[in-house]
Amino acid sequence: MVSTPQVPHPLPPLVVDIVANRFRALGEPMRIRILDLLRDGEMTVGELADALGTTQQNISKHVGILQRAGIVGRRRDGVRTPYAITDETVLDLCGIVCGGIRRETQGLADALGG
Repeated sequence: MVSTPQVPHPLPPLVVDIVANRFRALGEPMRIRILDLLRDGEMTVGELADALGTTQQNISKHVGILQRAGIVGRRRDGVRTPYAITDETVLDLCGIVCGGIRRETQGLADALGG
């Protein structure tokens, strides 16, 4: 079981809105793919677009949503603007979800005799 910080119960409405916004930001496959690449370090929009086989415009839209949700940030580096994960807990969350999927699929494989 993953330890979680103490949070008030019931959650205040403002906190519920912020949490829901974070989950909405993560609810798009391209954004998960972007975060997966950013796990290895900073990348620019152009680098992300090349790695994911899509347009810079598409990547800009998605990193903007992730940035507004407080999940990624950017910095100026001369003419480059690399993006990076600023809230590392998103990686913990992805790990928890992937672990759940692994257990679920292993249970299914076991039930089917595989």
